[in-house]
Amino acid sequence: MAELILAGVVVLVVGGCGCVFWAERGGPRWARVVAALTLAAAGAVGRSGRKGLGRGGGHDD
Repeated sequence: MAELILAGVVVLVVGGCGCVFWAERGGPRWARVVAALTLAAAGAVGRSGRKGLGRGGGHDD
């Protein structure tokens, strides 16, 4: 079951990246909408991943 969920997430990520690539080259409107959603989701994931890290990158040296 977990493999199916992971495969679904991978398909969505690859499809979103493809839409970003296509939209940059003047693709149809739906591809630009999917690209915008993909970039917004990537930004949200990136911000949430950095939330727990301190200024030093989270390393104790």
